[in-house]
Amino acid sequence: QVQLVESGGGLVQPGGSLRLSCVASGFTYDDYSMFWYRQPPGKGRELVAQIGTAVGNIIYADFAKGRFTISRDNAKKTVYLEMNNLQPEDTAVYYCNAQSPADYISRRPGYWGQGTQVTVSS
Repeated sequence: QVQLVESGGGLVQPGGSLRLSCVASGFTYDDYSMFWYRQPPGKGRELVAQIGTAVGNIIYADFAKGRFTISRDNAKKTVYLEMNNLQPEDTAVYYCNAQSPADYISRRPGYWGQGTQVTVSS
């Protein structure tokens, strides 16, 4: 059974930090690229960051550059998203996504977690 379980969301003040985690099971994690997406209230889902299977294969959305860091620990089958200097516009549900090379090429959705809420407010 495939599972992606996110955690680490919560309420944080502007300028604060959070670290999201996503633990994977039920598939060959090492072979999958991992993604963080987010869906702000009333808006569509957008890519935050992605990390491939090769070292250094990382891409960030413009809004994430310099503030967010994606990383993965293959031994723990976990992908992380370190978020610093959070702002109210970062408020969203954050989702973990896993895509095999075939999924990525074919634009198939892959596997999704249930999401974790991040709220940035004073």
